[in-house]
Amino acid sequence: MTERSIDELGPVDYLVVEFPAGQQNFTGEAAEELLRLHDAGIIRVMDLVIVGKGDDGTIMAQELGDLDSMGEFERLETELAETLAEEDVLALGAVMAPGSLGAVLVYENVWAAHLGSALRRAGGQLVTNGRIPVQAIIAAVEADEAALVAEGV
Repeated sequence: MTERSIDELGPVDYLVVEFPAGQQNFTGEAAEELLRLHDAGIIRVMDLVIVGKGDDGTIMAQELGDLDSMGEFERLETELAETLAEEDVLALGAVMAPGSLGAVLVYENVWAAHLGSALRRAGGQLVTNGRIPVQAIIAAVEADEAALVAEGV
């Protein structure tokens, strides 16, 4: 955070993405989209860790900055806050299936920084937040459609 105060920090989220064994199809498209979001100022990548889980459950992790070749991600290295401790990575990797490869991403929602600052200046405090997984929304829409079909609507 070079030119911003801590009060200007937007909400920070994390996500763990898993690519199950035998279903990995890395084309670079997701990396390009992540960089696009970062470059557009929508998010700021704060940490990115590649995680692998062996068939025996062993969790292996590598920070983005430790990779031999970071490609386009190289320009992010100076901005990474490396917010995750080893215990965090192990706990997050534990949710992955054996034999899978994944990533843990920590990012600031830069788009919401001004709103967050205004709320804090007004005395507001975040009391809870959450996220509805896309899969749950799709399942709910499909269930509603099936109910309408069953009702003959």
